[in-house]
Amino acid sequence: MKVARFRTHDAITFGVLDQAEHGEGVELVELVADPMVAGYETTGRRFRLEDVKLLAPVIPRSKIIGIGKNYLAHVEEMKDVTGGEAPEEPLLFLKPNTSVIGPDDTIVRPSISQRVEHEGELAVVIGAVAKEVPEERALEVVYGFTCANDVSARDLQVKDGQWARAKGFDTFCPLGPVIETDLDLADAHIETRVNGDVRQSGSTAQLIHSIAKIVAHASQAFTLLPGDVILTGTPAGVGPLEPGDVVEVEIEGIGILRNSVV
Repeated sequence: MKVARFRTHDAITFGVLDQAEHGEGVELVELVADPMVAGYETTGRRFRLEDVKLLAPVIPRSKIIGIGKNYLAHVEEMKDVTGGEAPEEPLLFLKPNTSVIGPDDTIVRPSISQRVEHEGELAVVIGAVAKEVPEERALEVVYGFTCANDVSARDLQVKDGQWARAKGFDTFCPLGPVIETDLDLADAHIETRVNGDVRQSGSTAQLIHSIAKIVAHASQAFTLLPGDVILTGTPAGVGPLEPGDVVEVEIEGIGILRNSVV
């Protein structure tokens, strides 16, 4: 099921994608409230996608947890920045929820950075309170999955020696376009394009640490809350974003997250 958060002419609301009642394509069936807490009761109203504005499908209530260096080829390409060794356990960092934007929103390059880069990733949306959840049960606390772009000011990452500022600027965590509640994690293709040119092409089959391991590991350090987001790492091919660029992160089974850059 694909769940969206969207703005109509009079409200911000939630819906699920469904086959259009008349004609081809899909429509949004409006839900009474956030389905993560209220279930899937509908209002009876339906909206065409072209008549609404899709928003970030979730605004994390407490935190965004990033996972660094989780694809071997990306570890190699980043050896001059973060070292050339793959971590023995998931490498955690945090991004503020003020960095979140949605589909077709604008990524703003900060004036103090000269090199801002894209990092297309699969994002996990947590659906239940979880603390020290065992790996074999970790997927039980997952609500769904969405596309993410872990935008990073690479020069500041090098300068600071840690990642909070470089990855935490406003607009540096695009999420969307929807949450897919039932994704095949075995081999979901992830592709990042800039102005139509493929920059990154990978698969969840290449993850060093599995989704279940990542969720379990994060829950050892932090109490996970409904709406929290975990970014699972990026494939090789990260590269610069310039003003005027359009960056797209597409994940098989979810959709395309598209943002422009200024």
